[in-house]
Amino acid sequence: MKQTILKRVGVIALGALIVSSAQVMAQTAENSANTHTHTHTHSHKDDGPSLVDAAAVQARSLSDWGGDWQSLYPLLQDGTLDAVMDHKAEHGEKSAVEYRAYYEVGYKTDVERILIDGPSVTFFRNGQPVQGQYAEDGYEILTYKSGNQGVRFIFEKSGGDAAAPRFIQFSDHKIAPTKADHYHLYWGNDRAELLTEVTNWPTYFPAGLSGAEIASEMMAH
Repeated sequence: MKQTILKRVGVIALGALIVSSAQVMAQTAENSANTHTHTHTHSHKDDGPSLVDAAAVQARSLSDWGGDWQSLYPLLQDGTLDAVMDHKAEHGEKSAVEYRAYYEVGYKTDVERILIDGPSVTFFRNGQPVQGQYAEDGYEILTYKSGNQGVRFIFEKSGGDAAAPRFIQFSDHKIAPTKADHYHLYWGNDRAELLTEVTNWPTYFPAGLSGAEIASEMMAH
């Protein structure tokens, strides 16, 4: 039997956190927010803030992130992503050492693998699985102090292991149903508090890619 899910949609201004139940269409570029300007695998043109077209945002199902995923954090630690840091330094405002320190904070996680199959999400720490089932819980448009905006797609646990987080929040730079090629994941037991996290964004790429393939893909953007 198909389950009917109540979707929650909101607009968030980070800094003094404001959660609004108003229509997403009311979101404007004037919202002020906390800092979050990481560029990770994407380059952004220096032509003003990157804004979300609120009218174009659509609910997404967990299947968009289905598959077997590996964390970038081990690849950063073992030097696989050194070439990526060098590449960023050539095109950015930081040195390779500074970029590495920045991503050390951003990518840091002890969850080295995530397996998503239907409503089931399994987190692996040192090879040990913790599993939960998750259902849609809407999305939030976030506005940061920089003026940039992003969307978090949120899912709430409906069953599974007690140790599995109550909420998971995806950010993959997409705003409508489409298959993710990588994503940042935030997880925890407090939905609103998670929305304020802007410095640590564990990042996952398909487990079937080699480290060299991931590095090459990151430098191609």
